[in-house]
Formats: sequence, structure tokens, C-alpha cells
Amino acid sequence: MQTQRLLVLVSGIAGLVLTMGVARFAYTPMIAYMQAQTGLSDALAGWLAGWNYLGYLSGLLLVTRLRDLMLKDRLYRIALVLAVLTTALMALDDAPWLWGISRYLAGLATAGGLMLGSGLILNWLIRHDHRGELGLHFSGIGLGILIGALAVELVAPFIDWRGQWWLLTALGAVLLLPAWIWLPRPNHGTPLSAQHTAAATEPGPIWLWLLQGAYLCAGFGYVVNATFTVLITEQQPALAGQGGAMWMLVGLAAAPAPLLWDRLARRVGYLSALQWGYGLQIVGILLPVFSNTLAAAVASALLFGLTFIGIVSLVLTMVGVRYPTHPAAIMARLTLGYGIAQIIAPVVAGELAELSGHFDLSLIMVAIIMALGFGCLVIMRLLPQTETDRQSSAGRV
Repeated sequence: MQTQRLLVLVSGIAGLVLTMGVARFAYTPMIAYMQAQTGLSDALAGWLAGWNYLGYLSGLLLVTRLRDLMLKDRLYRIALVLAVLTTALMALDDAPWLWGISRYLAGLATAGGLMLGSGLILNWLIRHDHRGELGLHFSGIGLGILIGALAVELVAPFIDWRGQWWLLTALGAVLLLPAWIWLPRPNHGTPLSAQHTAAATEPGPIWLWLLQGAYLCAGFGYVVNATFTVLITEQQPALAGQGGAMWMLVGLAAAPAPLLWDRLARRVGYLSALQWGYGLQIVGILLPVFSNTLAAAVASALLFGLTFIGIVSLVLTMVGVRYPTHPAAIMARLTLGYGIAQIIAPVVAGELAELSGHFDLSLIMVAIIMALGFGCLVIMRLLPQTETDRQSSAGRV
């Protein structure tokens, strides 16, 4: 059982590295090389990111309608293959329409990898009483960022942008094997029992609307940094050539973040931990606006990596705790708003950067939106329903 548990966790991590790190996040460090070698503009970079998130949102809407575990398993495996194919599509030509198709389909693959893959892993962990290890699974997102960035940066002096995409495709093909082979089919094993789905007191509708508002704001905070961190660094004269290194720092900080935030939430409660996450991310967003130093860039990258995946894992885990009888429906509702923000934000940020020549206005805009999300969390703490938050976080996850 211990060997199988390890293989399942490695399978889930490999799936996230493939669908998130390669199919999605490798685009971020690649933007700088594509701009230098193909003339990719800030505005087009933002539009391509918007197409990626539109694909993610489309995939999310599809996923939320699925109920059959075997169908989810088949679609997840299709998403794994699609992640490899869409990465290869980026290398075929320098036509913007082809890149747009690639990014849209990569978004579908990302939705499958994150939502379907995580759901299948969670289902297996719950059936085998390993629920507390889901944080280890989410570490695959940070590892994906780090591995994708390393793959891009290490070969940059030797091959052009097209060769970099082909290398990423080969990396994805390697990751496909453990992600596919080591994940058991969902009809294998002990079915869920009543103890796994015991009912609990759910928060009221106002609490949920405030959480949705806060998570919507987090979508803005996440996507602008996820899309433009490399460019924001590269456009500062004193930091030219450091963009790829900053993105690797994001991945380095994100890899252990789910486990660290889970530990904090067990001590202080989910809402308090989320407030810390939002506050630290606001600081990280504003640092490049007020300082062009390497220290500020490093701190900003580390804070973003630490907080963005922490916020996602905390929110989704809190939903699982507070809505144990139907977490998928609530997760889908929250992720819908998060996905809409991911479509709008990179387009607006890219256009603002194109008009102003820098990303300061975009970062200030995002910091204000994140502050609004922080305000939603503060109001949630004042509602009677949140009184059990600390007990829930300590006793049920």
C-alpha cells in the first residue's frame, strides 16, 4: 500500500508538472525569447494568455458537468496527451492565430490536469485514508514552474525559440508516462464510505458570496504576475537578463507552499491564513513599482510563488472542509470567477503596458483589486458562520 500511495502521488505531481508547468507556465519565460526573436508584442502576449484562460474556463465548464468517474479518468488522460500536443503546436510556426489555438487548447488541458487530475487523486487518497497529503500533490504546480523555467533557460544560449518549444514537448512526453501509468483507474479499490461524506454545518450564502468575491480578486492577482513576471523584470534596465531567474524563484517558492500554508491554517484557521496570503501578495505586487533593485525583484518573485498557490490550496481545502457533501459544485462556482478574472486581467494589463511602456499601472490596478479581496475576508470573519473555522481546520483536514 505504501508503494502504491507513493506512485499515485508521483503520478499526480507528474500530471501537474505536465499540464501546468509545461503546457501552461512555460509560456511565461518563453515570452521574452519570443519577443526578441519573433517580434511578439506585449499586447499580443496578453491576448495569448487570455486565450489560454478562455480555454481553461471552457474546460472548467465542461468538467463541472461530469459525474461519472470513469469518464473523468478518460478525459484526464486525453488532457495529458493534449498538453504535449499543444506544446508542440507552438513550435510549428510563428503565426499568431496558431499560437492562439495552441494556448486555447493548452487551457483545456490545464483544466483537465488541475480539476480532473486533482479530483481523481483526491478520490484515491480519501478512499485510502490519505486525505492530508493533498498538499503534497499541489506541490506539483510549483515544481512545474521550476522545471519548465529550467528547461527554457538552460538551453536558451544554444537553440532558438522554436527549439525551446520542441524541448518542452519532449519533456512533456517524458512526464506523460508516469502520469498515465501510475494513476489507478477509479473503479479499482474500496468505494467511498459514509464516514468520508459525513454532513457538517455549512456557512450561509453571504459567507459564500464573500468568498467568491475574494477568490475572484485573487484571480486578478495571480494571472498578471503569472503572465508578465519575466517581462516586468526584463523591462527594468538594471535587471535585464534576470527575468528567467525570477521565474525560477517563483517555482522554487511555490513548490513547498501548499504544505506550509496547510500547517499555518491548522494553527490559525483558514481565513486568517488567507488574510496573510493576500497581504503578502499585495506587498509582492507593489515591490517592483517602488523599487527597481534586484532585491525587490527577488522578494517579489518569492512572495508571489509563496502566496498564489497557497491561496488556491487554502480556498479549495476550506471548501472541502465546509461543504463536505458537495465540494465539487462549490469549487466549480468559485473557480468560474477565478477563471473569468484570468481572461480579463492579462488582456487589460498587456494593453496598459503597451500604452504606458511599463507595467506599473497594471500592478497598481491588481494591488487595489487584491485589497478588495482582503476586505471580503475581513467581513467574512465578522459573520457568525466563521466561528467554527479554526475548529474545522484543526479537526477535519
